[in-house]
Amino acid sequence: MNQEPQRQIQQENSWNRLTMKSLDAFSIVLGLYLLINWVPSTNSKSTIVIALVAIGLFYFSAELVGLYRNWRGTAFGKEAATAVLAWSATLVALSVLGQLSIYSTELSGTNLMLWFAITPTLSLAIRVGSRWYVGWRQRNSVNTRNYAVVGINDLGLHLVRNVSTTPELGLKFLGYYDDRVSDRTVDLPDDASLKLGKLNELVSAAKRGDVQVIYITLPMRAEDRIRGLIQELADTTASVYIVPDLFVFQMLNSRWTDIQGLPVVSVFENPLYGVDGAVKRCVDFGLASIGLLFAGLPMLAIAAAVKLTSAGPVIFRQKRYGLDGKEIWVWKFRSMTVQDNGSEVKQATKNDNRLTSIGGFLRKSSLDELPQIINVLMGQMSLVGPRPHASAHNEFYRSKIDGYMLRHKVKPGITGLAQVNGCRGETETLDKMEKRISFDHQYIREWSIWLDLKIIIKTFTVVFSRQNAY
Repeated sequence: MNQEPQRQIQQENSWNRLTMKSLDAFSIVLGLYLLINWVPSTNSKSTIVIALVAIGLFYFSAELVGLYRNWRGTAFGKEAATAVLAWSATLVALSVLGQLSIYSTELSGTNLMLWFAITPTLSLAIRVGSRWYVGWRQRNSVNTRNYAVVGINDLGLHLVRNVSTTPELGLKFLGYYDDRVSDRTVDLPDDASLKLGKLNELVSAAKRGDVQVIYITLPMRAEDRIRGLIQELADTTASVYIVPDLFVFQMLNSRWTDIQGLPVVSVFENPLYGVDGAVKRCVDFGLASIGLLFAGLPMLAIAAAVKLTSAGPVIFRQKRYGLDGKEIWVWKFRSMTVQDNGSEVKQATKNDNRLTSIGGFLRKSSLDELPQIINVLMGQMSLVGPRPHASAHNEFYRSKIDGYMLRHKVKPGITGLAQVNGCRGETETLDKMEKRISFDHQYIREWSIWLDLKIIIKTFTVVFSRQNAY
């Protein structure tokens, strides 16, 4: 079965996130308490203020680097590095705020470094202990419950794999149960210990108390069979869950929530709302402002060169789709003798005879894209996101590629995941465009500020290589 990231639904208000946030806050307060006992002069009336500010800054930094993501199946070293990075950012921000406020004398540099040493140590120790405890419970079958899956299908196999990598659930797999003939079920892993059975056997096992949790993964069209099974299981004490096969749809950044108790699952969703959207916008604005500061003079020189070497305007504006498919004007330095902006737009090709005398250099070096920094500052674009295509190309491809328009669930970017993975330049075949769209969807599903920063850094390598740029 395909195990791509879109087969995940994020749960809002996770108890695990809340628990880890509480433990991190405890680590910060305990670290400061230990510092005060070690260096009594650190204590003052402002101690509680410093602790609260540190907690707030840490939460912000942790969200920025993705500390509270699901670390299931990930090596501890990556989680530890992310936690230290979040605390490092907190310490820097705390130092800056201290210098700009009346609390500049409360904590010396030495004491801050001591606090930096104590708090991450406590936080990491808690995480190590948590992982050890989960593993110990699994090895010793402490408070474990037996579970069974109804339905020998891709969804059932996927569920078992997920549970096997989530030992904190305390579940022990008994087997699959299904009444359907073999040609209507999927092939199971070659495991001699794997138990198979019919639904009446499952009901009997549940009545005996041999199985405590049952997951029903039958297809949604099997409503009558599901209803009948649930009626039989009502005569047992087993906990029964229905796992809806929502993955028959193409899902993009899916998450579940509820509206006054009514469960709702999103199929297509923009990941950049609330705090995440505000953080991305702040990063975009800050980095774009710095970029404009350094690129200002080179942009003036390029503008002069464009004007002196060919007839026509310095800036080429083209209508492209922005957030939610709304048209925006995207700015570029003019690199061609034509300015296509109608229902037909011809893509640039290798050795294109429409290029001006400096147009080829501008396009290969991506210097023609520099005016899009203005688009970013205006909030029309982001530094990182799916590259905007000409409106004519959008209308052409949207009917040929499934999910094409989903790339517009976020703002278009100056650079993107597709571009740093080789999907740059002309897309003369449908396969090339499909590959680009696949990367765009992956970016939306896996978005984080950390991913944005990695793409920005990698972009410089791609630009210098000048591969597929013409």
